[in-house]
Amino acid sequence: MSKVTVIGAGNVGATCADVLAKRNVASDIVLIDIRKGYSEGKAIDIMQTATLTDINVRVTGVTNDYAVTADSDVVIVTSGIPRKPGMTREELIGVNAGIVKSVVESALKHSPNAILIIVSNPMDPMCYLTAKISGLPRNRVIGLGGALDSARFKYYLSQALHVNPNDVEATVIGGHGDTTMVPLTSLATCKGVPVTQILSKEQLDEVAAATKVGGATLTGLLDTSAWYAPGAAAAFMAESVIKDEKRIVSCGVLVEGEYGESDLVIGVPVVLGRNGCEKIIDFPINGEEKAAFKASADATRKVNQILADGGLI
Repeated sequence: MSKVTVIGAGNVGATCADVLAKRNVASDIVLIDIRKGYSEGKAIDIMQTATLTDINVRVTGVTNDYAVTADSDVVIVTSGIPRKPGMTREELIGVNAGIVKSVVESALKHSPNAILIIVSNPMDPMCYLTAKISGLPRNRVIGLGGALDSARFKYYLSQALHVNPNDVEATVIGGHGDTTMVPLTSLATCKGVPVTQILSKEQLDEVAAATKVGGATLTGLLDTSAWYAPGAAAAFMAESVIKDEKRIVSCGVLVEGEYGESDLVIGVPVVLGRNGCEKIIDFPINGEEKAAFKASADATRKVNQILADGGLI
């Protein structure tokens, strides 16, 4: 028996729960939200697809009742508000920090041994906040960013290569932001062949640029944040943990000297298994990528300072 709780029943959270159910990742999936009836309705809607999509799990929706989430193996946190017109970055961080702190404390009260996957934005600082306030070992607090960004990188590479995305291997490290993520072009391959041998530098630069603004592009098209890929990415990470798949996934974790950085949550390649982040993989990145990662770390650390200045950590 395995159990996953998804906190927040908005577009990303509901999509995540739906993917978890359709892939039969856990026997018990709980969707929780503060809005009365919202998660209950989403859960019923998902369960009504059971005979159509061969779901063999139980999806339960609850309103702010964390007792129902007890003994979860994985808790996925999607709670928070998007940035609104006129709202500063500092205000967004402050509001979402309060939300994330509250839901994490409530979840851990009932599931003290859970692995936490943080999706809430801004993701890297929220994951750093969670690591600090929870006191959990770093293997149990994991941020979404790199898994989603890498999926987008593979998509854009496949478009440039005119191949199936599943034939592409590519990773994004660094912060989860338009200016902080670092697509590792030097290590990307298509069926084992380096993409640098197939695409021109100009084409690769275009792919990297498209990857960095992947989320912003969708926001511009949809007039809201994306949800299919973020929800699926969070479910993908949870599946690797629940099924102990030992997948190598780029995730936000607290680095302790790896890649030359410490006391910082940032995207790096990790082995995801039953114990969460079981190992950080040291990829042989080139000088340009090392410099970009250092710049990303510096920028992410500055945002974390907002948490410290506000007395949130």
